[in-house]
Amino acid sequence: MVRLARFSGTPRWLGVAGSVMLAAGGTTSGALPYQQTALRDLAGLGMAVAYAGLTLLVVAWWRLGAAGPATRSLQITLGLWAAPLLICPPLFSRDVYSYLAQGTMFATGMDVYLYGPSSLGGPLAAEVPEIWQHTPAPYGPLFLAVAALVTTVTGTHIVAGVLGMRLVAVAGVALMAFAVPVLARRLGVSPGSALWLGVLNPLVLTHLVAGAHNDALMLGLLVAGLAVVVSRRLGPYAPVLGVTLVTMAALVKAPAALALPFCALLWALRVRRSRRAVDDRWPLLTFCWTASLTLLAAAAVAIVVHALAGTGYGWVGALDTPAVVHNWMSVSTDAGVTTEFLMDAIGTGLAHHAVPFWRGVGVAAAVGCGLLVWVRARVLGPVYALGLGLLALVLLGPIVHPWYVLWGVVLVAAGAPGEADSPVRGWVAMGCAALSVLVLPTGSPVSPAQVLQAVLGGVLTLAVTAAVTLWWLPRRGAAEERLELGADDRAFRERALPAESVV
Repeated sequence: MVRLARFSGTPRWLGVAGSVMLAAGGTTSGALPYQQTALRDLAGLGMAVAYAGLTLLVVAWWRLGAAGPATRSLQITLGLWAAPLLICPPLFSRDVYSYLAQGTMFATGMDVYLYGPSSLGGPLAAEVPEIWQHTPAPYGPLFLAVAALVTTVTGTHIVAGVLGMRLVAVAGVALMAFAVPVLARRLGVSPGSALWLGVLNPLVLTHLVAGAHNDALMLGLLVAGLAVVVSRRLGPYAPVLGVTLVTMAALVKAPAALALPFCALLWALRVRRSRRAVDDRWPLLTFCWTASLTLLAAAAVAIVVHALAGTGYGWVGALDTPAVVHNWMSVSTDAGVTTEFLMDAIGTGLAHHAVPFWRGVGVAAAVGCGLLVWVRARVLGPVYALGLGLLALVLLGPIVHPWYVLWGVVLVAAGAPGEADSPVRGWVAMGCAALSVLVLPTGSPVSPAQVLQAVLGGVLTLAVTAAVTLWWLPRRGAAEERLELGADDRAFRERALPAESVV
């Protein structure tokens, strides 16, 4: 049974306070329905409170990671931190309104891969930002079926619809909270460390839970599929079941499909070890066999889901929909915009080619990084290599949102070596902490005054937290500054396996 020292429990409740403040502030400063103008009169105060809560949440997360908590304790903390965010308005993005409009279109038989929400009309479509009113859905048929199920129950009731989509996201996060420790333990990584970095992450709470993004469902299915592939308890059919889950993740959002070659590699390594092969040569023949089976299983699942959904494969052509925006977090887009500005200044007629050119360079660089980690996959470990490849795809791609980074972060958390062997975990954690505070709760363009209010709220909260911490720490004993490890993590550290022995 996990016992909490008095001080080591402080980060948990500090995070609860931060989550409550974030939810309370988001009530007036979040991505509210457009018709709720009365609440926006208090948006300034709400912004300061929400950002103060976000700051507390990030500080609590960082402090909790330093305490080295046990897996079960972290799962309880995740539930406590997520609870206040279940009932607040959408935060940091208005994408959930697009989900509701697209779900309704799907349920009524409209082709969401041909028409945008403007063709639907009504109260749900009215909440979709103008830039997405005429764009097709870039999501797979499995997600659209889930969204249609939600809107069939909630109808055009916006609040009920948001809560329904949030429950779907929470189900994905819950699946992550269960599967990430299982996968990490199988890969020789501390389950508690993986859960802290990959699931308790502030980006998960603010964007997957509070923002209700469908990335939560994709990641839950993806991590569960990988955990099943490497499982020994499910017998020889585990890889087929794992590939099925990964394919379902790809039918929510396409990036999960990049995991299929790595599933084939994990499967090949599993087969070779079951045959007691001891040489270090690349298992080419075995991999060709498992790759063929992986392709067949994935194709069968995709065909069945598309047939049941009746959508066709139009979503493949709509995958570039998110790239219609110019996002300042994208390095390749920033380079393109800067080049376009300079070319306009000198009067050349080629300026409009700058952004597509640099985005192409970014995609090519991401493909190169993907090939590099694939070649090194047996050395790095397939799951870790996949995580690095997805991070490269996001950071070099044409559009970057903070929650996109989680595609790679969750897998790096489950598969990367510990801090003693690699600094990657530390860099990833610092990057997540920074990204958590770069987007404001409105999910829309904000005024300089709102930015100032958010910064003041965060800085004031950080200063008060630092003062309290400096006053409190000298009065606590060293034994009270850490969370006592649970039996599961103690046993893991005693018998930790190297990352190579994944199957």
